[in-house]
Amino acid sequence: MKTVRLTAAQAAIRYLAAQMNEDGVPFIAGTWAIFGHGNVAGIGEALHAEREAMATWRGHNEQAMAHAAIAYAKQMRRRRAMAVTSSIGPGATNMVTAAALAHVNRLPVLFLPGDVFANRAPDPVLQQVEDFGDGTVSANDCFRPVSRYFDRIMKPEHLITALPRAMRTMTDPADCGPVTLAFCQDVQAQAFDYPASFFEPKVWRRRRVQPDPAELAEVAAIVASARMPVIVAGGGVHYGEAHQALRAFAEAHQVPVVETQAGKSALPWDHPLNLGPVGVTGASSANARCGEADVVIGVGTRFQDFTTGSWSLFAAPGRRLVSLNVNAYDAVKHGAVPLCADAGAGLEALGRALGDLRFDPPEPRRKADWFAAADTVTAAPPGEDNALPTDMQVIGAVQRAARDDTVIMCAAGTMPGELHKLWKAGRPGSYHMEYGYSCMGYEIAGAIGVKMAEPDRDVVVMVGDGSYMMMNSELATAAMMGIRFTVVITDNRGFGCINRLQMATGGAEFNNLLDHAAHVNPSRIDFVAHAAAMGAHAEKAGSIAELEHALARARTAAGPFVVVIDTDPYPSTAAGGHWWDVAVPEVSQRRQVNEARARYEAALKERS
Repeated sequence: MKTVRLTAAQAAIRYLAAQMNEDGVPFIAGTWAIFGHGNVAGIGEALHAEREAMATWRGHNEQAMAHAAIAYAKQMRRRRAMAVTSSIGPGATNMVTAAALAHVNRLPVLFLPGDVFANRAPDPVLQQVEDFGDGTVSANDCFRPVSRYFDRIMKPEHLITALPRAMRTMTDPADCGPVTLAFCQDVQAQAFDYPASFFEPKVWRRRRVQPDPAELAEVAAIVASARMPVIVAGGGVHYGEAHQALRAFAEAHQVPVVETQAGKSALPWDHPLNLGPVGVTGASSANARCGEADVVIGVGTRFQDFTTGSWSLFAAPGRRLVSLNVNAYDAVKHGAVPLCADAGAGLEALGRALGDLRFDPPEPRRKADWFAAADTVTAAPPGEDNALPTDMQVIGAVQRAARDDTVIMCAAGTMPGELHKLWKAGRPGSYHMEYGYSCMGYEIAGAIGVKMAEPDRDVVVMVGDGSYMMMNSELATAAMMGIRFTVVITDNRGFGCINRLQMATGGAEFNNLLDHAAHVNPSRIDFVAHAAAMGAHAEKAGSIAELEHALARARTAAGPFVVVIDTDPYPSTAAGGHWWDVAVPEVSQRRQVNEARARYEAALKERS
């Protein structure tokens, strides 16, 4: 057997560079790296040696690098992914939050954190976390619950089994998610005679899971018995690239579609059968249909609480729940009748089983009324209006400036709910929302990933001042890499979204807006100066009109372009929406809390 003598780190990088997707390009597009003593000597040297075959990018924060990698995989519909490496210790644990984000969203990313010495000779090494009762534990064990596959590389030959398992996980449509290979730092540098065949190029094909005939027959019978069905389109429609299959099924059988945060843009916003966003942040047109639907057909959705109104939305007596999902775990949630299959293959098979069955099309008036309400709140204010603009008016300005190739993206705070309700997504992939984990700080790093996935798209990031302050360091990375995207920072001086939730549950305004926090000095953060200091072009917009002019200039920028606009932290879109289960204290000294508790208990009774 022919062998190649390499260090374990060299072998890992060479192997990854040879793993191809169906398009004939490496599945791992490159590696984000911040080097430290746990990875610079081993993985760092290996990445340098393979720099022609495996790109390496330097970030400023390990979590942010991972966010960029995850956003890349999401925008690529999981066809490609990235690796992220850090040193042992805080560099590694910084990535745990990102691993959880990828796990929740079913997205592939390869974490390569440095780890302790396998031989234990220098224990405890710098940054080692010691478990007093278990000598096998390191800080990297934090990755276990948020990884779809976890392994610790304690011998060079461990890679021969660990790396194929890692690739299988990241390319499997059902098990897809983050992989962690905790790489002992002494092992990274150890040499081994690897089989030469281990490094031969391999193509990892996307498995198109076909439906089981018995499941298909049962689901077809349920759908055929429906009087008023509805389809809930989730992220699986995008990951399965089932947009055309969804459209063809909906049109053939006249079944209306509603969209989750992850599923938004599955159908164009103006398609007659797209009734809009669903759930807590949904449109009245979509939620009304869901409330009366006798058969709910989930396609690629995990039915989280925002989608289902904490399971109070699908309220029709005797309604049936069907779940077409490639993952059996998601397909059987809440007593759903499962159809385990690829989204596209499942819709096509179900369509054939239904034949020429057609339902009564949805009443168009509801959708028209909804968009009339949406257009009202996103319209530009009158010229003489000098009040602070609302977030909805900012969205309207960005919408008017958007082009066919625009991708709007966001993650947490006020904007996700308003964008889900109000943004008009024209084509698949034009709406990029991380709302599975709703992770503040994803936005700017994520924009890098989106732009790297689709360099020709016009990427616009909507981020509040609170989320911007959480993680903005990769703005400097974008500037240094010459990556162009637009950032709209809405400054409402704090955590406006949670302040409204606090008030809605009867609480006093406390510790959310900066004016209601215990600070000695008032906040005077200059976001324009801060962004400019990191290399971005930055300017302040004093009005919606000025924002629209700035967005037009942003199109010709050479790198990141930041526009800051002050907004009113209190208004939100009154139209649409649905109840969300947020527990209110049973007892309180505040009258407002007690009143909110009474409303909460009444809502619980309605759900039951």
